[in-house]
Amino acid sequence: MSNTIATLEDLEAVIGSAPLGVKMKIIDHLDASATAWLAASTLAFVGIGKPDGPGVTLAGGAPGFVRATDANTLVLPLDTLDDPHLPQPGDGAGVLCLVPGIGETLRANGRVKSRDNTSVSIAIEECFIHCAKALIRSDFWTPPAVTAPQDSASFVNATRFLALATMDKRGLIDISPKGDPANLLIRLSGDRAILAERPGNRLAFGYRNIIEEPRIAALAIVPGASTTATITGRASLSVDPVTLEAFIVEERQPKLATLIDSATATLRPSAALQRAAPWSNPIPEPTIDPAEALVAHVKLNKEAGVAATMLRLAVNRGLVASGLKASYKNDLY
Repeated sequence: MSNTIATLEDLEAVIGSAPLGVKMKIIDHLDASATAWLAASTLAFVGIGKPDGPGVTLAGGAPGFVRATDANTLVLPLDTLDDPHLPQPGDGAGVLCLVPGIGETLRANGRVKSRDNTSVSIAIEECFIHCAKALIRSDFWTPPAVTAPQDSASFVNATRFLALATMDKRGLIDISPKGDPANLLIRLSGDRAILAERPGNRLAFGYRNIIEEPRIAALAIVPGASTTATITGRASLSVDPVTLEAFIVEERQPKLATLIDSATATLRPSAALQRAAPWSNPIPEPTIDPAEALVAHVKLNKEAGVAATMLRLAVNRGLVASGLKASYKNDLY
């Protein structure tokens, strides 16, 4: 195999395939646990599929600013978006919702159903809880005091968290959280950026999309600052050992990296971050339990077969919580 991953077979040879339990956390609607998550969320990364490639923006506000009007419809007020013009009817859409103090995130994907003068409605086709590794690695909720660099390359290199928007040939979007210490997540030099890829859930939606459609967009932040960087370009997946060795953390190097060519980075202040104030307000006591939400989704998943049925019967909150704790302790890198 060359250093470039060009096929799904190449990809699975490097990262493996997702186990049944991970696949079964995906459901096709917004259940009660997802609705509760939305009610507590103050910040959302929004990816939109456009004819010229993915776009990405931030949305932010008071808890519950993003809401579900029914089991398959998510509504975002336009005045909470940094780029309210971006979502248009028919566009693919992905929303990554964060809750203060919680490492896990809610991902909801589908298509823009409609928009009016005040809001945009997204028809949700899949919904799942994403693990907390990216936010843990980035120290997202309790960052040290920072002064964000003023030039784009230095800002990108100082980034500790980003959301990567990719899309398939149908224009459907996946938006995935990435987190690491500064200068070990992403580096921009000239017109190429390199993004380290750490252990995750192996669903690999974003990687699969890159193989199919290389255009990407990422929204990068330095936790503690209110500036964002929007990065666009054409991506490929690499296992080049010299590239990977430059991103070693805790004596472990990533299994692959995303190379972004023809990369551009645009800095701007974010009104959404200022409204959400993720680092200004005390973190409240959690009102949601990610382990319970994961259990609910596994039980609601419609996968057929004996193994899926047995998993639905066996899964419980204690088992999931202990599994998450062990994974965050032993498998961050």
